Amino acid sequence: MSADPRPDCPDIAPLGVDGLLVRFSTRLDDAANRAVLGFARGLESDPPQGVVEVASALSSVYLRFDPAVVSRAELTRALQDRAATRDWSTPMDGVGRHWHIPTAFGGDFGPQLAETAALLGMSEEQAVADLVAHPVRVLAIGFAPGQPYLGMLPDRWDIPRLKDITPSIPASALVVAVRQLIVFSADTPTGWRHVGQTAFRPFRSESDAPFPLRPGDVLHFEAVSHDEFDRIRASDSDGSGGARLEVQE
Repeated sequence: MSADPRPDCPDIAPLGVDGLLVRFSTRLDDAANRAVLGFARGLESDPPQGVVEVASALSSVYLRFDPAVVSRAELTRALQDRAATRDWSTPMDGVGRHWHIPTAFGGDFGPQLAETAALLGMSEEQAVADLVAHPVRVLAIGFAPGQPYLGMLPDRWDIPRLKDITPSIPASALVVAVRQLIVFSADTPTGWRHVGQTAFRPFRSESDAPFPLRPGDVLHFEAVSHDEFDRIRASDSDGSGGARLEVQE
């Protein structure tokens, strides 16, 4: 594998006895993630012979194949040919999914907002306004069922993780670090800063579609008062948390 793969020239490496990893970068950046999403969608809509699973991560795509149908060498050549057909980091025309998610910030709903704002050199109000002004993309789903990694925020949001772990953050909390956001799918310890709270559940085990979010979805967090958030949470019956999905052609 080369030291510095590019979105237009990914590395393809073996992974296990029946897997391949298509790596578009050795680090997370916007172009590499866009390439990952575009390449994965292409594989899902038109899978090469023998491919039985496709999964995208922050900067790479994993494929599992059936060795009885296709050899690793044959599949590698097919993936190299497909990767060379276009710049996968350039978005293709198609349906876009935009989520608008009510979020309460600060106080008990975001106890680490004040220190986050201080790191940014902003007031709490300015930090919230800046965060909600920047929609973020689902970069990958991982760590816990349905849990999204979201980004990328502007460079000023490249703030470090905490030095110490917070023992427990509630499910549906909004946390931030290193230009990314996460909405937790379950109560969990974390080193990310808890700045807000949603009622949106990224994992709904009781649903026919337990993972409502998909890689590439765009999320808009919309600030609501604490009283309004309490009303949304009290009336929520399906885990949507008052979120609205807008599908754009």
